[in-house]
Amino acid sequence: MRLYGVGIRFGGCHEQNGTIALFTRFSHMIYAMSNNDLLVKVENLYRYYDDHCAVQDLSFELRKGEILGFLGPNGAGKSTTMQMLSGNLAPSAGRILIGSVDLLDEPKRAKRATGYLPEQPPLYPDFTVNEYLDYCARLHRVPHSKVPAARALAKERCGLKEVGHRLIGNLSKGYQQRVGIAQAIIHSPAVVILDEPTIGLDPIQIREIRALITELGKEHGVILSTHILPEVQTICSRVQIIHKGRLVFNDTLTGLTQRMQSTSLVLACRLAPEVKFLHALPDVKSVETLDEHRLRITFTTHANLAEAVAAEAVKRGWGLLELTPERKSLEQIFVDLTAADEAVPEEQAA
Repeated sequence: MRLYGVGIRFGGCHEQNGTIALFTRFSHMIYAMSNNDLLVKVENLYRYYDDHCAVQDLSFELRKGEILGFLGPNGAGKSTTMQMLSGNLAPSAGRILIGSVDLLDEPKRAKRATGYLPEQPPLYPDFTVNEYLDYCARLHRVPHSKVPAARALAKERCGLKEVGHRLIGNLSKGYQQRVGIAQAIIHSPAVVILDEPTIGLDPIQIREIRALITELGKEHGVILSTHILPEVQTICSRVQIIHKGRLVFNDTLTGLTQRMQSTSLVLACRLAPEVKFLHALPDVKSVETLDEHRLRITFTTHANLAEAVAAEAVKRGWGLLELTPERKSLEQIFVDLTAADEAVPEEQAA
């Protein structure tokens, strides 16, 4: 059973009147009131290319004001997911709700609430920026009388006010990316989907585009597909990692930061430390010998053993020389989650 805008579908039957229709309208009204900041809901999404499963059982949500970083190695299924979210590719199974609108059942209505920048921006180099944005506004069914205002606002937000009369083909790569983002937001969508928006840009252009995305995140919900790890830490409020078509990590940036906290210490002493005394400390998971005088002590995530280890070294007279916490980087978390092929059976890999 699935709820739709004006009725309930039972198999192939769609009842639109009487008590069922009234109940359905009431249910959707309550849903909208309690979830007015829920912009995207993805449920059990699959995408097959013949026997190849590119996206497998993917579920997540996006709320207003969030910038969701969608991370993954090349070939993980990021772009396939972005194309399904934007309505340019049909899923093999599952459901995508834009607000409370099912993307498959009412694609035009759902797409009015989304803006999409693919990895290769859909630009026309022989158009001026103004001509192109006017064209995109008409494609998104912006009323004719409101096109100039919509174009002006998109140009202002994307830093294009000074290049409106220039040919797109004569603009730098960074400005072309800005034009691509402008076409994605010209109809003021609730959801903005950006697929690798900073790829191929120089460091200054990358900084400018990241600042623009941060600004967009204040008024929209943004889904940012990328494989650039610092980009996620810089601008995203929530992080998801996809590997072989499956979601292997989903947490807020705060949760990710906690996961990156120190989970090991490097201990160096003038005399060789006795491992048995370190193993006896609470919350110690393992002790690894690095050389005759240096050890790596790994402990549980929420433990902080620095003080206890230092006290033990002084107590035993080892001659403490170094006690250094080791933080887990986002890169290491990413590698841990995506390099363990045995965690995902080969027949399920994308």
